[in-house]
This record gives sequence, structure tokens and C-alpha cells, in this order.
Amino acid sequence: MKKVLTIAGSDSCGGAGIQADIKTMDALGVYGMSVICAVTAQNTMGVEDVQDMTPDIVRAQIDAIFTDIEVDAVKIGMVSSPEIIRVIKERLIFYKAKKIVVDPVMVSKSGYHLLKKKAIDELKGLISIADIVTPNIPEAEVLTGLNIITEEDMKNAAKNIIKMGVKSVLIKGGHRCNDATDILLYKENFLVIPGKKIDTENTHGTGCTLSSSIASQLAKGFSIKESVILSKKYITKAIENSFALGKGVGPVGHLIDLYKRGGTDYGEN
Repeated sequence: MKKVLTIAGSDSCGGAGIQADIKTMDALGVYGMSVICAVTAQNTMGVEDVQDMTPDIVRAQIDAIFTDIEVDAVKIGMVSSPEIIRVIKERLIFYKAKKIVVDPVMVSKSGYHLLKKKAIDELKGLISIADIVTPNIPEAEVLTGLNIITEEDMKNAAKNIIKMGVKSVLIKGGHRCNDATDILLYKENFLVIPGKKIDTENTHGTGCTLSSSIASQLAKGFSIKESVILSKKYITKAIENSFALGKGVGPVGHLIDLYKRGGTDYGEN
């Protein structure tokens, strides 16, 4: 079995972060492991509070995994402080980590800033060692300073981000009006991946889920291009099968096939 490590924050309501990553890895048949960088107090209505782990415990978690288990791919999500980001980059280089996916989580859907502004430059350094980075349009705007409206703008942003040293860039288009087309820059070529908006408010954890899926597919031996295409299909199905939970934005259906096999009425709040 392939082993995939997620380095991210914990989501107490289970729709995003570490919890979404592990569910996605389970769904795709890989063994998920975690390094928790922060604990969030959040529910479907928003993030109430965040407590960062210390850099020392982040380092210890990474060391514990790599000194014992072969890691086939790494997904990095919410990493909020410069100190934690530096530790992650240093240890991944030390262990010669492979197949690294960076999801540059900056702001929650409720508007809570999860990445400290002073950490943006450090995040760019972390991106430089990745195989692929997966920003949505607002995140790509922060990373590049560009205003992104059209597909051509998305391509220009990808070309700017590739200069940071990352091997490939996936700009997610879900923030565009009535469109969910993504743009992949891979081996100096663009791939336009069409997508349509799905009529649902329950989209908690989409970015975490997509990036974890890409890491899982890379671990299984698929190329960047293949992993992105497969993951686009997976996240589309998960959004189509999202469900209401609590009083706010519900989660996507990470484990929809399992829920159905178990006879669960997953649409029941």
C-alpha cells in the first residue's frame, strides 16, 4: 500500500484540513498519515479560533514519520507561521521527500485568515521545492500580485508562480462566475481542464480534498497530468454528493461510495 503524508491543520468539524485529507486518502486506497501544524476551533459556520503547534512538535512529528515509514507523497495544506514553514521545508529537504503537493491555504471560506501575512515569503520558499502547487484564484492573486479574471489571466499567474521553482502549477477556477475550469501548467505546456459550477452551497473542504487526491494519485504512480485529471473527476463527484451538515456550509462527499454501500442517508442533517 502506498503511504501519503498530510502536513496541515486540524478541522474540528471534519470537513476540511487533516480530516478531509485522511478521508480522501482512504477513499483512493492509500494509507494516510498526518503532521498537525495547527488546531482550529471551527464548524460549518466558520473558524472561531486557531492554535498553532510549536515548530519543535512539528519537527518531531515529521521526524517520527520519516525515520520509520517510507513516504510515497506529501500534501501540505494550512501552515500559518514563518517558523513552522521553515521547519517543514528544512525537514522535507533533509529526508529527500518526493512528490510534494502544496495547497497554499490562506483564508477560510468564512473569511478567517489562516496564513499570517509575514509568512507569505516563506510559503513561496516552500512552493519552490514542490512538484505541484494548487492555488485558487484569490491565492494566486496574493502569490503573484496579479488581478485574475479571465483564463488568460490564470495562465499568466501560472507562469509567474512557476518562476518560484515549483515543477507545475494548477490554478483552480472555482471562484470565477459560473465556471469551474482549471488551468494546469506542466512541462511548459498548458492544459485547460473544463468544469461547470455545481449548484450547492456545501463545498467545505474542496481545496484540501483536491490536493490530497493529487498527492494520492502521484503516490500510486500517475503523472502530474494524470493525477490532476483523475482528481478533478474525484472532486467533481464529491461536490455533486456534498450534503448539509450543521447550520452553515456542509462538506463534500469524500467517502460517498462507502456511505452508499453502508446504506447511510448521508443527506440527512
